[in-house]
Amino acid sequence: MDLEGAGHQAIDKICDYLQTLEEGKLVPDVKPGFLREALPDNTPEDGEKFDDIAEDFERLILPGILNWQHPMFFAWFPTAGTYESMLGDLYSSSVSNPGFNWSCSPACTELEAVVMDWSAKLFHLDDVFFNSSRIGGGVMQTTASDSALVAVIAARAKYQRRHPEVPLEKLLIYFTTATHALGVKTGLILGLKCRALQVTAKNNYALQGEEVSAALEEDRAAGFHPFVLIATIGTTYTGAVDRIDEIGPITRNNGLWLHIDAAWAGVALACPEYHEACYLNGINTYADSFCTNFHKWGLVNFDASTLWVRDRSLLTEALDCSPAYLRSKQSDEGTVVDYRNWQLPLGRRFRSVKVWFVLRSYGIEGFRSYLRKGITLAKQFQILVRSDPRFEIVTPPFLALTVFRIRPPSDIQTDRSDADINNTMLNALNRIFHRRLSAKDLFLTSIDLDGIFCIRLAIGSQRTEERHIKKVWDILDSEVEPAVNEWLGSNWGSNTLAD
Repeated sequence: MDLEGAGHQAIDKICDYLQTLEEGKLVPDVKPGFLREALPDNTPEDGEKFDDIAEDFERLILPGILNWQHPMFFAWFPTAGTYESMLGDLYSSSVSNPGFNWSCSPACTELEAVVMDWSAKLFHLDDVFFNSSRIGGGVMQTTASDSALVAVIAARAKYQRRHPEVPLEKLLIYFTTATHALGVKTGLILGLKCRALQVTAKNNYALQGEEVSAALEEDRAAGFHPFVLIATIGTTYTGAVDRIDEIGPITRNNGLWLHIDAAWAGVALACPEYHEACYLNGINTYADSFCTNFHKWGLVNFDASTLWVRDRSLLTEALDCSPAYLRSKQSDEGTVVDYRNWQLPLGRRFRSVKVWFVLRSYGIEGFRSYLRKGITLAKQFQILVRSDPRFEIVTPPFLALTVFRIRPPSDIQTDRSDADINNTMLNALNRIFHRRLSAKDLFLTSIDLDGIFCIRLAIGSQRTEERHIKKVWDILDSEVEPAVNEWLGSNWGSNTLAD
């Protein structure tokens, strides 16, 4: 078969894979090293037939894939995998543009500038964040981690220009104990001190203004210079939303850059009914930078992280790298954007094509309908949980995320009251429950929330329907009694409870 025919065959096989996804295994049944054992030690001396290579992809690679697009995948957060996005990615790959300046491919730069403005309008961001404003603007990054790193670099450069006497070892990055690992990683990469501000159940694990004010007073008294705060809309653990309305005035009045990481939840700003819950007014008033990922809940396949800045000059002054061989007549005249100065690497993928394909194919209403469907399914699940006394919701649900656990049924005969069944015992029970669920045809992740072991259910797969929520509930329901019986027979069993 020639490669043109192989291309047609590949599209057919990809369609077959996605259409039959639900029929296959969700979680791969493989052991570490399975692929090294199956593959030769060296590259072949002579080229092989493409048919054989494609066949090995199906035979060797697919069995080791965790199928994130499966309708019973509820772990972490969703990753998108729409046909529209994949085809856009294929088209963008065919033209192979490195995108380091306008002249190396004008369409690569200009489509991104337009698509980022489309997206800013979709999420109702303030006009200052539009590329057309020529003040702020938007750029595509690989992940929210890169977006945060770029924002902190810009924040550091701004602070150092204003305070050149402050040594680097005195600078301090703020984030919270619920911030994604990107906060810690940013500090490690830049060699800067970090402080994780404690968030607790008292405030539903959301950062409040008073915690920021107290930390500023304490750290400045100790000789440190906090210069940036990474706030979150939709934390990984619980979906908590930091109080941007309280934090914003404090960061602005104290000269801190406010970066808002809304990697998962930010796309919900497309729906007007969630503007208040996601603090849109606070974002538009106080955020120096804002990030959300289309590649999570936004129908675009990985990678497609979007970053907007209020003042593009602060970003480009921190990252400008323009030797003669990278400059162009258009950039010297200031008539175009050179996105290499908005990111860490020089080259970049033509990611905007796949976002463009998705936004045109779905339209604003189609995009909103997809988000609302996931939230509606989550509410249906929450009704089931609340209706059963064996279950409890641990933190307030947000959008399509639910954090829950089980409790021993009230008819268990022990010499202890329910209050005596302490948190350590409940954690042991829920670990057993989660382990049993992991052997079933669904995928859920767990978290340790201030010493409370919980289970997360995050809805977002394009293929998840109401029948899948019913199937999840049937599995949960069927595993409660076996989990409790196993728990009673373990070290936390009836003898322990009756002591």
